[in-house]
Amino acid sequence: MNFETGSLVAFRGRDWIVLPPLHDDALLLKPLGGLEAETVEISPQLERVEPATFSLPNPRKVGDARTCGILRDAVRLGLRSSTGPFRSFGHIAVEPRPYQLVPLLMALKQETVRLLIADDVGIGKTVEALLIARELLDRGEVRRMTILCPPQLAEQWQKELADKFHIEAELVLPSTIARLERGLGAGTSLFEKYACTIVSLDFIKSDRHRLDFIRACPELVIVDEAHACASPSGSRGRKQRYELVRELSKNADRHMIFVTATPHSGKDDVFRSLLAFLREDFADLPEDLSGRENEEARRQLAQYFVQRRRGDIRVYMDEQTPFPKRETKEVTWKANKEWRELFDKCLNLARDSIASQEEGSLWQQRISWWSALALLRAVSSSPAAAAQTLTARALGTEGVNNVEQLDLLGSQSVFDLDSGDEAAIVDTLPGADASTDADRPAEEDAAADTGTEGEKKARAAAPKRSRYRELARMAEALKGEKDKKLQGLVPLLKELLGDGYSPVIFCRFIPTAEYLTEELRKALPKCEIATVTGLLPPAEREARVLDLSQKDKRILVCTDCLSEGINLQNSFNAVIHYDLSWNPTRHEQREGRVDRFGQSMPEVRILTWWGEDNPMDGMVLDVLLRKHESIRRALGVSVPVPEDSEKVVETLIKGLLLKKDKRRAAPQKPLALPGVADYLKESSDSETRDELVALWDGAVEKEKRSRTLFAQVSIKTREVADSLAEANEACGNTQTVEQFVGAAWPLLGGVRQMVEKDGQRISTFSFDDVSRTHCQGLELPANDAAFVFRLPVRKRQTYLVRTHPLVEQLASWLAQTALDSQEESVLARCGVMRTKSVARRTTLLLCRFRFLIITSGAVEHSALAEECVSLAYAGSPGSAQWLSGEEVPALLAAEPDGNVSSSQAANWIARVEDNMAQLLPHIEEYQHQRADELLREHRSVRAASRMRNVRYKVQAQGKPDILGIFIYLPVIED
Repeated sequence: MNFETGSLVAFRGRDWIVLPPLHDDALLLKPLGGLEAETVEISPQLERVEPATFSLPNPRKVGDARTCGILRDAVRLGLRSSTGPFRSFGHIAVEPRPYQLVPLLMALKQETVRLLIADDVGIGKTVEALLIARELLDRGEVRRMTILCPPQLAEQWQKELADKFHIEAELVLPSTIARLERGLGAGTSLFEKYACTIVSLDFIKSDRHRLDFIRACPELVIVDEAHACASPSGSRGRKQRYELVRELSKNADRHMIFVTATPHSGKDDVFRSLLAFLREDFADLPEDLSGRENEEARRQLAQYFVQRRRGDIRVYMDEQTPFPKRETKEVTWKANKEWRELFDKCLNLARDSIASQEEGSLWQQRISWWSALALLRAVSSSPAAAAQTLTARALGTEGVNNVEQLDLLGSQSVFDLDSGDEAAIVDTLPGADASTDADRPAEEDAAADTGTEGEKKARAAAPKRSRYRELARMAEALKGEKDKKLQGLVPLLKELLGDGYSPVIFCRFIPTAEYLTEELRKALPKCEIATVTGLLPPAEREARVLDLSQKDKRILVCTDCLSEGINLQNSFNAVIHYDLSWNPTRHEQREGRVDRFGQSMPEVRILTWWGEDNPMDGMVLDVLLRKHESIRRALGVSVPVPEDSEKVVETLIKGLLLKKDKRRAAPQKPLALPGVADYLKESSDSETRDELVALWDGAVEKEKRSRTLFAQVSIKTREVADSLAEANEACGNTQTVEQFVGAAWPLLGGVRQMVEKDGQRISTFSFDDVSRTHCQGLELPANDAAFVFRLPVRKRQTYLVRTHPLVEQLASWLAQTALDSQEESVLARCGVMRTKSVARRTTLLLCRFRFLIITSGAVEHSALAEECVSLAYAGSPGSAQWLSGEEVPALLAAEPDGNVSSSQAANWIARVEDNMAQLLPHIEEYQHQRADELLREHRSVRAASRMRNVRYKVQAQGKPDILGIFIYLPVIED
């Protein structure tokens, strides 16, 4: 026997719904009222399957009409294949903020999705990108997808996909490739076998793997940290990334979503190369898009590019997004005589090293320059970093073949730029000097150079090595109690911990992070302190952070390997810049790990820790960081240091740190440099600073002009509101979940207690032993478990959303026991009550409709969607006056004002059922009208799909199910 999709069948003593088949000779069945996880595929030739009908409610099991709303919500929250307008909302475990729907609406208006999502740090770009991916998958427009990301972020993407979007993805990394390729036939790619993959960009870009990936690449690609792929010039690794993504973007039918918080690095040509991935002709856009003459270019780009700041979306559609308040504070430490002596000697050594190469080659001059700066940065960081640098004495230039590559290596180390070959941030320690003679101990030099020339070289190198050894001993002696930078931090940490904060301390170098952890454990023995650096593989970094987050008092010490990608807002709420970064964007990235949506603390604290008599700190703070922060506060967004400004900053450093001080007032002055403020006022090199400020201010003005354009104000809030309301009505939202859970627990014998604390509504549900026994098959939570229904979520709290296992199980259990005639249920399918809310007898019918939604294009995709609808009429079934949809919610909110005996109630319900034949024509007509409405909604939301020859069809499927009958009677006046 053939069974139509959407029809009911009986199989093994249970009623099932027939789903669209996966194979011609099999039936795909889902239990009526059950979960998707219970779906089975069977062979009708081997199993006995019979047609079934959905029975009307039993009049003898009548209850209060108030249970109507609970039954409706139980059924609605159990739906996974919702009707729309977004097909995916039933499959996601997150309730999108209204502003997060804007990229989705933009994407659905495109023929082939090409979108650059460049929202501010902490707004939720991952959720925005995956909303689009899940929607395209559920619409049947794509069947395979891949995410290209830095390797250290792969597991985080995998967790987001599984936890929030119920998509299982395979990691494609050097450590997994052998397992994934095992058993593949000749000519078959793993990207053809696995529907969803998360791929290390730096693994797949290699010549060995790139061609196979391009050939078998899925229809949808998400590129994370897209700015790292944007330049056709630079290092070999950057070129490989660019070539790979450019090749993928050439396929006009491939959907591609690019995600980055820093689309513009300050270099216009790099930004244009990123835009060219969206549309090839965008590479020729003018640098300045302002003016009437560029209006069309702006309009075209705005279809593909969305960039919002927190100020744009903090209050959107009258809904406030609870971002934390950021309290920033600069705190200084004052060096002692020993540190100033060490810095002074290192500064003189740096000057002498540079001076010694003035007659040397350009290569030698640049090595001396970068090595000198690296040494001074290490001394400013910690005694441990200084000692190790002075001992190592090597920049590490293996494989560097020319001055251009040397400058790239040096700028990455000194200016904290992202690596050219890997997306990972470099936190290893550069050495102090790269001259050939200094690379080896004196004993090795003497042994290797026995001739007269060798003896001369050894004698010349000996004083230099002696200076290094002396300075290394001085640095070692500064560790611990004599380290004023470290000791000054301890009371600040005690204050933060006392105020309930859990700080993250960012260091520049691995030795500093390890040294700091060791010393802080001595100073703060009651606090758990852990270190995360680039020495740990990405999986171990996350595991260590997770383990630390379980401790009550905790401090995380890390390098900038954690400044991108990994979110820390659930466990940490303060950031300390122990080492100042010379890249202001890096500071913003550090702070964005805790200052983001979902942070449970209403206020995050940011401390910038700098040496008041350290010229390095003073220059970076005054010239770079304060300027960057003032722009961020004024504009609401960070603007990168503009193009060529590295050379400007380098010139400033050269003038500030390496120029002999002609104004030294007294011979005993410990530092060889004037104060930073005096220098900037009086030095002729202030022209260089002015040049940087002018460049930066120009970039700010361009940012202001484009601010509203790419914030997508053209997407009308009414359009977003209507789409969101439709989606929430179809499958419920957070308010539905709270309403349902709060009403359901008392039916189970539980008691709900709710408290308001720090702006949160926290609920606990307690049950006695009798209640727990009565609810066999339902896993009830512990009596002390705390639940919240709104973000943020704090420690030891559970956030309940519609797809949380607890909500899912509760909804399924209540609906299943109510709808199964063989089960004993706490929820009645029919009820009668007297209420002042009606003037005449009014009947509400809770109906379930099924629709077959067919997407036809290159491949036809069918999905069965369900909808729970409340229809109501006044009067008798024979002369029913049907209420409008706007009048029904008032019935669901009605309260009883009089009693109805059980026998009377049973009679009222029986009358309706006896006359159901008179009501069904209207119900079936409404079902077909809904099918037409749904078709219009699908076409409207995905209008551009018609251009790709994609067609939709929506068919009412099967007979409507009458889930419940609830009668409201007017109060009889005495």
